[in-house]
Parts: sequence; structure tokens; C-alpha cells
Amino acid sequence: MFDFSPRPGIEALVTQVRGFVDAVVIPREAEVAAEPGRLETIRAELQQAARAAGVFAPRVPVEYGGLGLDWRDSALVFEAAGRSLLGPQALNCAAPDEGNMHLLHAVGSAEQRARHYAPLARGQVRSCFAMTEPAPGAGSDPAMLSTRAVRDGNEWVIDGDKWFISGAHGAAFAICMARTEAGPTLFLVDADNPGFEILALTPTLDHAFPGGHCEVRFAGCRVGDDAVLGEVGKGYDYAQLRLGPGRLTHCMRWLGIAGRALDIAMEYVNRRDSFGKRLAQHQEMQRLVAESAIEMHASRLMIWQAAWCLDRGQQALHETSMAKVFVAEAVNRIVDRAVQMCGARGISEYLPLANFYREIRGFRIYDGATEVHRASIGIRLLRQARNGA
Repeated sequence: MFDFSPRPGIEALVTQVRGFVDAVVIPREAEVAAEPGRLETIRAELQQAARAAGVFAPRVPVEYGGLGLDWRDSALVFEAAGRSLLGPQALNCAAPDEGNMHLLHAVGSAEQRARHYAPLARGQVRSCFAMTEPAPGAGSDPAMLSTRAVRDGNEWVIDGDKWFISGAHGAAFAICMARTEAGPTLFLVDADNPGFEILALTPTLDHAFPGGHCEVRFAGCRVGDDAVLGEVGKGYDYAQLRLGPGRLTHCMRWLGIAGRALDIAMEYVNRRDSFGKRLAQHQEMQRLVAESAIEMHASRLMIWQAAWCLDRGQQALHETSMAKVFVAEAVNRIVDRAVQMCGARGISEYLPLANFYREIRGFRIYDGATEVHRASIGIRLLRQARNGA
């Protein structure tokens, strides 16, 4: 049923990406940690280096300057890139741009592809996806969408507040979800539109996200019909088209961080002595390593199976939801074990583990909290059982 063999050349590409991340990307992490304000500059420099190395834009079609990988091959490359928090930024396969590129390429018009997709694919601009709203608006429940778009002659007028919009500060445009008479609809809104305003940068646990997480306001925001992404009223369908693969690419990238955390912990316990012998000789350390390796393996197989479904043209909502739940929880446990194995050094800034710990915690919440995905999985299975499936 499944062929676990990568396509010819993919193993070499994965080795190349991992070598690039280790040699070029990871050495720049200390600069970002010391001066977070330089993240955008370093991101641009790393993207130029990735282009030169031939590893830039793995999911972007060849005609737009990318490598044109399918989902299964992307799983291997994204994991290798994800060994550094800067790796996906360097390869231009980071959220939210990667998901927005997928959506724009799938449903965007020729003009929208030329104006928004092409510069995004080339790494010339960043973007954001404006769906989440402050209470009582849409969060985990998209049916609570309160932002509205009303027809006014040949234009649409968008009004509403959004929050936790990742990457909004410095983005060239937003993909905004708003309610219309025909139903939820996606709109492309340029950042220089006078009706688009960034209210605040939300202070959060994580810090390594270009553009941060922002509160934004659409106030009398006027756009033309050419700003409608896809068809009016099909916003939920398009959001699912984006969010399913988006959840899976999160899993791919964060699994890379988990793998690096485990590598760091194993290196440490192999050289640290305690109670008369190496830490690695203590059975408890062996148990922690084994549990993390098992969860890495299971996570990888779930990602590959969901990627296989996407490559077959399936929507794979069930598979990507299950992968999101399992991998998000597993990655948090793996990094937590790595911190524990390294003791005091694990929570210090001498190792990157403390930073990993901060950054990965949000994974259990964004793109659907674990609890919401579990409920959706259960609802689907119970519905199938009632229908005799």
C-alpha cells in the first residue's frame, strides 16, 4: 500500500539541506538570539544563501523558481530544514507564507498569482492569514466569525478586528476571512490599504517569528472584486484547503526541532559522568532516549501517511488532524525530555533547548488546539459508526 522509498535524488537533497542548515543556518542562531531585531535581515541573507545552494522554495513549482516537491518528498526536506528555527525561513517554507502560497497557487486567479503569489514564492515579501478574532469572534470555532464584508457598488467594505495574526507586522498583504451575505469569503488586502491597521504586537511566549503575532483592524477597508480569492461564499472550503496541509507542514518542521533536541541530549549524556558512570549508562536515561525515538518514528510515519493521502488528491482532514494531535504532543514531550536529560544546562542559554521549549509550546494550540482536533476526530468516527461505515 505504501512505498517508503523516496524519489531518485531526494535522499541527496535531504542530505544537502541538512548540511546547509548545519553549516550555514545554525551558526546564525546566536545572532538572532542576541539581536532579535535583525531577524528580517538575517532571514533575507539566509534565503540568498539557500538560493545559491539550490535548496530554496522546496514546495514552489519549478516554473516559479522552486523545487516542485510533492508532499511526501517535502516531509523529508521540511524535517531537515526544521532542525533550526531559522531553517524554514531560509528555505521559504515557513508558516504562514508556505500555507498562503499553497492556497494562492490552488485558487488564485492569474492576476493574483502574478501580483501576490510570485513575489511570495521568490521570498521578496511576507504575508499573513487573518482569520482568528478576539472574543466573541472566531477562534477554534470558525462559525463565530464576526468580521464582515459588505457590497458597496463595485467594492467590498471589510470591518472587523483580528488578533494573533502571525507575521502581520511587515507583511505585504493579508488573506482576510470575512462574512458576506453568501457566506464566509477570503479577501486579499494589501498592507498599505488605508483600512488595514496593525493595532499592537501581542507579547507571547515565543519570539522567533518574523512579524510577531499581531492585533489588526479592518475599518472601512475597501477592496475591489479582484481582491476576492476564489469564489464568494467559499471561504471555509478554501480555509480547509489551506489548513489541512498547513497543519501537516507544521508537523514536518517541528519534528526537525525535536530530532535536534534529542541529538543534543544524547551527546550530553554520552559525555557527562554522574554517580560513578556516564549518564548514558543509567537505565533512566536509556528509557528517555528510547521513548523519544519511538515517538519520533511514530510521528514520522503519521506524517508520511497523511502526505501520501494529499499526494493522492485527498483532502486528508482526518489524517492531518490525527497527525497534528500526535506530533504536537510528541514534540513537546521530546523537547521536554531533552531539557530534563541535560539538567541545569538544559534550562540555561548555553544550549538552544530552552529556546526550543519556548517556541514549540504554541504548536499544541495554533492551527487548531489539540482538544478541538480530538473532538473532530471523535465526531467523524462516531458519525461513520452510526452510518455503518
